[in-house]
Amino acid sequence: MSQSVQYPVITIMGPTASGKTDLAMELADRINGQLISVDSALIYKDMDIGTAKPTAEELARHPHQLISFLDPLETYSAADFCRDALKEIESAYQNGKTPILVGGTMMYYKSLIDGISTLPVAQAETRAEIEQLASKIGWEGVHQKLAEIDPESALRIHPNDPQRINRAYEIYLISGETMTALMKKEKKPIPYKVKQFAFMCEDKTLLHHRIEQRFLNMVEQGFEQEVRSLYERGDLHLDLPSMRCVGYRQMWEYFDGKHDWDEMIFRGVVATRQLAKRQLTWLRSWPDVTHLSIGKEKENLHRMINSLSL
Repeated sequence: MSQSVQYPVITIMGPTASGKTDLAMELADRINGQLISVDSALIYKDMDIGTAKPTAEELARHPHQLISFLDPLETYSAADFCRDALKEIESAYQNGKTPILVGGTMMYYKSLIDGISTLPVAQAETRAEIEQLASKIGWEGVHQKLAEIDPESALRIHPNDPQRINRAYEIYLISGETMTALMKKEKKPIPYKVKQFAFMCEDKTLLHHRIEQRFLNMVEQGFEQEVRSLYERGDLHLDLPSMRCVGYRQMWEYFDGKHDWDEMIFRGVVATRQLAKRQLTWLRSWPDVTHLSIGKEKENLHRMINSLSL
């Protein structure tokens, strides 16, 4: 760790459409901050509108680390994020800046702050072996096999989530130990002091309105064309983590003819609200966090500055 650390690592968490990015940029101006994205959708290239990625103008003024560096065909784990985020945090300190982590992927935050168990590196041959098995018995069949050896992981992983089924089964084949057993072993928490802030939802109606309005704005900004370009690539599909992002799946299914336009809009808004609900569920039991209020920008910034004693 840098010897000249002045402020702690700052996190700004909260549900989608709560105003995290705008607040993070304001705070960065006040404390010479370096923004580090904590968002499993913003990592992908060519997925800008539907992920509500900061605009080119915003990024020119407030560069964000860990966005737009991965092709939508590729996958990225919580362990990958922890490795990269720790590098960016140290780089910020070395450059005399305060790291400000902003985003809503709660598993990334938990893995980074609490630590993550060391799991075996993926092996292409083993993954191919599991995929061959899945072609014979289906992913639900592989999920059943996983349940026999690692019932806790099988309970957490949906039978229609081939990526996570593959990874959990692969870990067992490589190491001879279950993912559950390995994850219970000693973890290394983040080696920095952390100050956490989170938007909570006192008014569900306000958040739902913001979510709906943002989705409609995305459509007006060309979201259909963005997804169409991905759809026509030919190498992407709905089982990929990138295409499971809210909005993208619903637009993709519209192209497949499963829904009409209005139904796509409805399903996209509902899926985004469900995402926000899951994020808030995480945050209700989150320890050591200062709460922020949606829609109260000046009050939030004032509260953060006071809390940081800047």
